This record gives sequence, C-alpha cells and structure tokens, in this order.
Amino acid sequence: MKIIQTKKSGKDLIDYNKLGFGKYFSDHMLLQNYSGGKWAPAEILPFGPLAMSPATLVLHYGQSIFEGQKAFYGVDKKIRLFRPEENFARLNRSAVRMCMPAVNENTFNEGLNELIKLDKDFIPKEWGTSLYIRPFLFGDEALLGVKPSNTYKFIIITSPVASYFDTGLDPVKIKVISEYSRVVKGGLGEVKAAANYAASLYAAKEASKEGFSQVLWLDSKEKKYIDEVGAMNIMFVIDDVLITPSLDGTILPGITRDSVLKLARSWNWKVEERPVEIAELIDAAKKGTVQEIFGTGTAAVISPVGQLTYKNQNYIINNNKTGTVSQKFYDTITGIQYGKLDDPYKWNRVIS
Repeated sequence: MKIIQTKKSGKDLIDYNKLGFGKYFSDHMLLQNYSGGKWAPAEILPFGPLAMSPATLVLHYGQSIFEGQKAFYGVDKKIRLFRPEENFARLNRSAVRMCMPAVNENTFNEGLNELIKLDKDFIPKEWGTSLYIRPFLFGDEALLGVKPSNTYKFIIITSPVASYFDTGLDPVKIKVISEYSRVVKGGLGEVKAAANYAASLYAAKEASKEGFSQVLWLDSKEKKYIDEVGAMNIMFVIDDVLITPSLDGTILPGITRDSVLKLARSWNWKVEERPVEIAELIDAAKKGTVQEIFGTGTAAVISPVGQLTYKNQNYIINNNKTGTVSQKFYDTITGIQYGKLDDPYKWNRVIS
C-alpha cells in the first residue's frame, strides 16, 4: 500500500484536555477510488481537502454511507479495535441497499491497521477517550442525473475523542417525537446512510432548544411503536426485564446494541427483543416499574436516560441517576475495550 506521510503534524495543535467529539483529526487518511467496475489500489495520504466537481452526484442525490468505530489505548499499552469485522459487514450491507460497490475486506482491515499504526500517537490514553474511526463511501461521479454513480471514493479518517456527551455517563434528557418522521419500513432505517441523519436534524435541533440531548423516534405509520434515539439504539429495564425494540427494518442494527444483548444473555438475564409501544412504556413509567432506560452506540457506549418527556409530560427515570444495569454494561464493555477485562467473545483486534 502506498503511504505518503505528512510533512507537518497537527498533533501539537490538539488540546487533549478539551477533546470533545469530532473536533480534531489525525494526520493521515486512507483513500481508494472506484471506476470502470473496479477498485484502484488504496493509498494513505496526508489528511486534507478533496477536490470535487460542483456536479458531484453525492452533493445532489445523497449517495453516501458511513461507519463509526474506535481504537482504544489499553491498560496494557496495546491498541485495540472493538468488533471491526461487524463494522465492515454493516458497511457492505449498507452499500448493497444504496447501489454502491462493496469495499474490499483486505483494504478495510489492512488499510485501517496501517492507518492506525501510522497515527498511533494521536490515540488519547485516558479512560473514556479513544481514537474515533470514520470509514465512509460516496458516489463522486460528476453528473446531474438521478442514478447510481459510476465512480466512488472510499475514505477512512480518524479523530481523537472524549465522551460523546459533555456529561459523560451522567443521565441525559430525551424527548419523544410524534410530529415528525425519520424513516419508514422499506426505507433506509437499517442502513447507516447519511440521509437518515439529515432527516433527524430538524427535530433534534428543536428538542435541543428545550434542553433535550436526544430525540426518541416513533414509527412513521402509526406513531405507536418505539424505534430508536437519533444517535443510538434504546433499551429499557422494566420489572427486571431488559427490553429493546426488535430489528424490523427501521432500526439500525447497532454493534453496541448487539454486544449488550449478548452480555445480558450470557448473564442469564431476561431479555426481550420485540415491538415496544410508547403507551406501554408510559404506563410502566406511571406505575414506577421502569427501572432504567439507556441508549447504546459506538460514540457514547452507554448513555443513561434520566428524564423522558412525552406529550409535555416529564417522567423521571431512576431518580435521574445512573442505574446499576447501565453502569454494569458500561464497565463491562469498556473494560473489554481497554483490555482491563477478559474478552470471552474475541471481540477485540489487537493492532500493536
């Protein structure tokens, strides 16, 4: 693989005490071009702007998908990736749905390994921090016409990050949205497409003005069933049962979601993947049987919910405190990611 190293590193410009999320970027990126029905050899280049025609298809018709994963600096000073094969598989499932070419597995794995090794000094070392990895694929043919692109770019960039939410593991407030829709069955809900996130922005912005961190979406047809939070899957602990909406085509098959479910079942917990009505959740909240609510996702890992608001009624969850279930999942998953705990499922890939 061709590697062109930067002549001037940007590492010294990063304030590692105020990382935030997605503000800083590492020195290099992986780039691979697709045309004529095949992929060109991938290259690692200095991170920088892309030259694009104003007629580039993705700018007009949104043919774009991405992934989100992390590299961790472990307690044993080893660098680990968490379940990277799942990110690769999901990226290519998304590509099929968006009429895009599949990314080569060797390029994804070996190229990512080389990129991380090259920029390993950007990986923050504090617990709760990581190197966020963003692989993405988009159509870059210059043509004004509603059709799949004939040319594509696959890129991987990385970013040293802290917690996704400024509050860390402290509970967040979420608002149930019923006046807007994000996805529909048969649409792109199970695809990690840029369009899904664009569709969620307006409602999230309006909710943010009211002090909410996230929006909880309902199904588009009946506004009856719970889908997911804008940036996370959602889980409930009701009467000692871990419940989460089933994957029905409108919900992203989250890798952290899957990890939580695997852990819960290995602990012999009661787990239900099924349609969850908002009326059922609100009724349980009124009765006081909702013990915990939390989101799951790569960026936040586990995000406890301290307040749920639906139709202008506020429901406080677990006294607005992080619950023992949320804490256990967070401690276990991060413990595996940082090499503090055993990895019985072989989820980690050690880079160096």
